[in-house]
Parts: sequence; C-alpha cells; structure tokens
Amino acid sequence: MALLSLTTAADVQRQLAASVRQRRRVRKLSRRALAERSTVPAATIKRFETTGQISLRQFVLLWQCVGDLDQLASMAGPTAAQPRTIDEVLEQEPSVRGAR
Repeated sequence: MALLSLTTAADVQRQLAASVRQRRRVRKLSRRALAERSTVPAATIKRFETTGQISLRQFVLLWQCVGDLDQLASMAGPTAAQPRTIDEVLEQEPSVRGAR
C-alpha cells in the first residue's frame, strides 16, 4: 500500500533536472562540457533540463559528474516499514509516534 503523496513523478523529474542544471552551472560546465565528461549527448542534456525526460542510465552518468553517487545509491537502500493501519500506529512505542 503506497503512502499518500501530493508529489507527482513529473514534479520529481523537474526537481532532478533543476538540480543537475544548477550543479552544472555552479561547476561552470556548459552542456557540451558535461556531455564530454558524462558521455550523455548535449542534446539529451538539453532535453532533460527542459523537460525532465531522460533514461535512468543517462541520469546516473550525469549525476556522477555533478553530484555524489554514494548519496544517490543510499536512496535505494532499505527504509523503515510504515504503519498501514491506525492499530499499527497505536502499537508503536510513544517515542516512535513523536510523543514528548
């Protein structure tokens, strides 16, 4: 059962594209320079930065040049199980529920 979220996949794609663009600019890299370093074509980088559309492989290649791959990989790690019912929430210890 998925948790309710107001964030859409398109929102995340735009955020990732904006992050890559911002990191590229901070490093004073043109799209062409990033293309040479990452092996992702400059046209693909332009499309990604304007639409958010890119393959996962190409995104990882770009992120490798502008970000921290370990940080990206850690996002795929195990996460704590979330309660699915109110009974599961009530069964948790008070410190887990945020009691003060």
